[in-house]
Amino acid sequence: MKAIITGATKGIGRATAIELAKNGYDVIVGARSEQDLKQLTIELNAYNVKVVALKVDFSVKTQVITFVESAMEFAGNVNVLVNNVGSFVPSSFFDEDDEVFESQQLLNVNAAYYLGKRIGKQMLTQRSGHIFNICSVASKAPVENAGSYSVTKAAMLSLNDVMRKELAPHHVKVTAVIPGSTYTSSWEGTTLAKEKFVQPEDVAKSISMALQLSAAANVDEIVLTPLNF
Repeated sequence: MKAIITGATKGIGRATAIELAKNGYDVIVGARSEQDLKQLTIELNAYNVKVVALKVDFSVKTQVITFVESAMEFAGNVNVLVNNVGSFVPSSFFDEDDEVFESQQLLNVNAAYYLGKRIGKQMLTQRSGHIFNICSVASKAPVENAGSYSVTKAAMLSLNDVMRKELAPHHVKVTAVIPGSTYTSSWEGTTLAKEKFVQPEDVAKSISMALQLSAAANVDEIVLTPLNF
């Protein structure tokens, strides 16, 4: 079994790569930091799976396409795609620079579009596979001081739903993962206790559980929110 995880060296992506490796998946991981990729590769190798770590800036279309081509060359058939890479820039919608929206659009929507389209076509042909799109509670309702982030995450949820509708007749599953406040680098510097947050490992385990269901069962959405935030 082969899995592709984007934005894999931190937070939810890292936890998911480790969780899937524990479950015997060969993993193809992508991120910007070569040093972080080397460290992650060391950790994943401990589970005796094959690992391909590729340096890539997912905000650049040409690099995304090259990543997809390299991943598919290694994998043959891709069983799991986790569209995790994303960006959060706190900002007021009317005060922010246009670039704040544009940069988040590239990572939060475009990267998932390019990956989902190409990997989804392969899954359609092989008539199997599962795509997970890491969305946000901001996909459902705007979050305060996160205008552009909310817009792009809502677009990602819409993209997820389009993919699910078009791939379902071909036995390919698509799931939107919708976490609330999760203890990742987005919360760096917070004075809140780590224990108040959803943990990246919680998200990773929810993905793992969805992968264990029967072929006929699709989990449309996984929503995880802090119990007492």
